Amino acid sequence: MICLNNLCFKANRRAILSELSLRVKPGEFVVITGPNGSGKSTLAKIVAGIEQQSSGQIILDGEDISELPITERAKKGIAFSFQQPVHFKGLTVRDLLQIAVTGQETFLDPGVIDFASLLAEVGLDESYLDREIDKSLSGGELKRVEIASALARPAKLLIFDEPEAGIDIWSFDRLVKVFQKLRKRNCAIIVISHQKRLMAQADRIVVLKDGQIAKSGPATKMLEELEEEQA
Repeated sequence: MICLNNLCFKANRRAILSELSLRVKPGEFVVITGPNGSGKSTLAKIVAGIEQQSSGQIILDGEDISELPITERAKKGIAFSFQQPVHFKGLTVRDLLQIAVTGQETFLDPGVIDFASLLAEVGLDESYLDREIDKSLSGGELKRVEIASALARPAKLLIFDEPEAGIDIWSFDRLVKVFQKLRKRNCAIIVISHQKRLMAQADRIVVLKDGQIAKSGPATKMLEELEEEQA
């Protein structure tokens, strides 16, 4: 279980998150949504260890990881997919997938991990394995490779920040299938998204507003409420 206890975050003296508490159980799929500037991406980055909270605790399986950097949190089982994928100079897609699985650029024996199948999950063929990340991929292709790397990790918690950003309709259909597959794992999933099709896959939807949880509940009920508000 991941437990966020009274998280606060300030930037330029402005409160971005205020006393935010949230628990996500193993196997639970939670979508966090809300208006722009509500603190969604900041929350995801704090959990992953990219940003440091001003105060509050982050507990993973009973262990306080509040002060651990992103590399140590990754070793503990937290995988993060960026809204804007990071470019790694000189690395190929194969290298990135190797690192995702092993934590280092260690070459695995053929057959240990079927990287071609991982790419097929996100709609890319085997020819992408030897392409360089920072030179030959479009934004949408980069996004799909990063989602494939998240699939490759033996994670306890997967965090996706707007995974639908920059991908086309066909790729989005693939993305929905990826989350359907991830639901069968006993890992917790947190997705930052405005997309109703992704929200519909969730067990629970959490709505942030002004750095706090405005409401939270089962996906079906929350989608009905959000649609009523927008009508």
